[in-house]
Amino acid sequence: MTSQDGDAISDAARLREADEPSSPVIRFGKDKPLPLDAGVDLAPWQIAYQTYGTLNADKSNAILICHALTGDQYVASTNPLTGKPGWWSMMVGPGKPVDTDRYFVICANVLGGCMGTTGPASTNPETGKAWALDMPLVTIRDMVRSQAMLIDALGIETLFAVIGGSMGGMQVLQWAASYPERVFSAACLCAGARHSSQNIAFHEVGRQAIMADPDWRRGSYLEFGARPTHGLAIARMAAHVTYMSDQSLHRKFGRSLQDRDEITFGFDADFQIESYLRHQGMTFVDRFDANSYLYVTRAMDYFDLAAEYDGVLADVFRGSRTRFCIASVNSDWLFPTSESRAVVHALNAVAGSVSFVEIDSPRGHDAFLLDEPELFNMVRGFLKGAAGARGIPAPGPDRGPEMGVRAAAPQSGEVKADG
Repeated sequence: MTSQDGDAISDAARLREADEPSSPVIRFGKDKPLPLDAGVDLAPWQIAYQTYGTLNADKSNAILICHALTGDQYVASTNPLTGKPGWWSMMVGPGKPVDTDRYFVICANVLGGCMGTTGPASTNPETGKAWALDMPLVTIRDMVRSQAMLIDALGIETLFAVIGGSMGGMQVLQWAASYPERVFSAACLCAGARHSSQNIAFHEVGRQAIMADPDWRRGSYLEFGARPTHGLAIARMAAHVTYMSDQSLHRKFGRSLQDRDEITFGFDADFQIESYLRHQGMTFVDRFDANSYLYVTRAMDYFDLAAEYDGVLADVFRGSRTRFCIASVNSDWLFPTSESRAVVHALNAVAGSVSFVEIDSPRGHDAFLLDEPELFNMVRGFLKGAAGARGIPAPGPDRGPEMGVRAAAPQSGEVKADG
């Protein structure tokens, strides 16, 4: 369990980031509770975030990036735990499609996360111990409410754009539904308006793997100085398979053996794909909290944007003036194109402003995190059009080869695995 530089990531470092993150953080006291869908108010609470670029004089150039399931606020800057570059450094930065020379970019750790926003690993002020399972369950709408309070605290009335993929895409749709007057444009990538039963099933397998680990201790593992690393690693392994496609798995691994010429007739990692998944699982547990995994997966499961509209998705967007861009990947079986089309059809039904692109890529769900020129061009083109309508500068010109390697400086492989 090591950082990119080979240094071990200590339990103390992880716990420190949960309460005292390396990024900026805004703390809300008991006088500013966060109302939750579970029917309770959360207070006090905090939200950790990172910003890039400069807010213009009339505060009209702010873009909110919403991260996916296991992402964080470090969208285009070095993660303080792993030492790895930002998870979307190819998309966000100077001269990138989300151009930090032109826009003020904000990314917050989600509610229920473990990188500085209140979550189960955070300290419960009433007990002095980690919240663990005493924290109320949260929803995607709760995450968006917390982000809205952050945006208020930053003095920003409306957002030029809200952009995200996967669970981040769910947040984008929820922003457009909850605060249509505050969202000028919205780009939803590789997501849907509700979580499917198949996706709920995969999440339940992961949660049961965590809870079956003897070190889970009914969620109170931090009190015992333990961590359910085996269960969390298995959960990550199962989820990671869903982020790829059959084509990408076959192209990358096929049936190639791992460091051997013949099968061993045992249960060691004979195949490269087995070794790869084990590595993904063990590196993941280094940076993520098991209870947070339970909470954020459950938030995705509960997501159903049309539920309070009697199941009529079109009614969610009726009267909305937000400009939408919806994108899918043709090899994504976790959020197939049909789910993106359902959102597009709902917007068409109420004469909403929407453009739709299906990206041709063999990489599966995680394609939105990888080097996909068609996706970059789509986001750049969408923001260019929206900027013209907003009366602010468009993204700068593509700077060429360095687009994929240069990350933006914060103001204060190919494997991405869903953020």
